[in-house]
Amino acid sequence: MTWSEMQPLLEQACWDTLYMVGWSTLIAVVGGLPLGVLLVLTDRGGLLQNVVANKVIGQVVNIARSMPFIILMVALMNFTRSITGTTIGREAAIVPLAIGAIPFFARLVETAVREVDGGLVEAVQAMGGNTWTVVRRVLVPESLPSLISSTTTTIVALIGYSAMAGTVGAGGLGDIAIRYGYQRFETELMWITVAILAVVISVIQFAGDYAARSLHRRAGKAGPAPRLRLLKAKDPATADVGKVA
Repeated sequence: MTWSEMQPLLEQACWDTLYMVGWSTLIAVVGGLPLGVLLVLTDRGGLLQNVVANKVIGQVVNIARSMPFIILMVALMNFTRSITGTTIGREAAIVPLAIGAIPFFARLVETAVREVDGGLVEAVQAMGGNTWTVVRRVLVPESLPSLISSTTTTIVALIGYSAMAGTVGAGGLGDIAIRYGYQRFETELMWITVAILAVVISVIQFAGDYAARSLHRRAGKAGPAPRLRLLKAKDPATADVGKVA
């Protein structure tokens, strides 16, 4: 196969992969972020301590995470068909990709949020902040560098999942590698696909690491005291209490 024949195939495959991974990442972040925060809030000593709810949510997340993606994709075929009308193509692949990534990202969020300094949480509570204020003004902003790193890790994992999705007709670079590189013995196309995936992952990892480091340095320079003053200035719910204190 000549380069002129490979180029349109690779361009379409790259777009399909980015399309699947992009939408799956968005859904995973929207679904996994509140789930991960909820795991922290309902744990022992959390602001919404509820051991039973925490155990149930944690068990559901663990079961979903333990299932291999290829099995999850097959198990969700009927569900995927009911949503997209088909089980083949990039739109159909987004459903199992997103469902598989939500519990994965939720655990990463849980780890990131647990790293937040408890002193900041106590300070906001002392100023009269409720649970929503703590989450919105402390837990999420303070864990943002780690959350960005977690999102980067999720994107890289989804790229690998999307390659597996290609084996059942989802399209993308995985589909090209299987159909042309393996089944038609186009070894050159196979290695080009591998190289493209390596470059894409490297760029995403670099961008995520750079963003996380930049936010971490900015937060380190600000220190906790300026952030608390900013909180009091921005949030009317805590400003009045802060003045009284």
